[in-house]
Amino acid sequence: MAGKAQRKPRNRSDYNYGDYLNWTGPERWELVDGETYAMSPAPSTEHQTVLVNLCIPVGAFLKGQKCRLFVAPYDVLLPKGDEADELVKNVVQPDLAVVCDPDKITDRGCRGAPDWVIEILSPSTAGRDQILKRRLYENAGVKEYWICNPHDRIIFVYFLHKNKLTLSEIYDETAKIEVKTLPGLAIDCSEIFPPLPPKIVSEPPVVYI
Repeated sequence: MAGKAQRKPRNRSDYNYGDYLNWTGPERWELVDGETYAMSPAPSTEHQTVLVNLCIPVGAFLKGQKCRLFVAPYDVLLPKGDEADELVKNVVQPDLAVVCDPDKITDRGCRGAPDWVIEILSPSTAGRDQILKRRLYENAGVKEYWICNPHDRIIFVYFLHKNKLTLSEIYDETAKIEVKTLPGLAIDCSEIFPPLPPKIVSEPPVVYI
């Protein structure tokens, strides 16, 4: 691509995918309406455990099917119209994305809304995942959106209804969640969250008389 490579974006609010492709360095970025947002420098062990535990049942279910599972880092371009890829101003990297339309999949990533997106909360990105990116996914037409909170061991499930991502239910670690966009798949939450550390039971102090 023409132009000098840039280690990281400067303070601007009109970046596009063409700029994004020209950045160098270890940092990962997302674009929302042309503004840059830094990704977590390195996900926690808890985050990655939940990610792997979600990938196992989803990947097994999709084997041999047309829908495909992708995990971050994987670019998802969400254009507002028919603009060229380089001009797209919304580029995100969801933790998990299921895409059922093969025409959306390119060598670079996915152009257009995935059918199902899962974001696993990290302290530095929680607000963005719950508000900013939820609105972005809603406007793009994502059919099902899960927000997984490893700390509280709960999952928020949203479905697209009348062009709005509406909260359907909040599930805890004992639940089984049926995936609406993939009929026949149910996620057992007890197998998603890592086991809690054993409680340390202390003996009462000895009272000497």
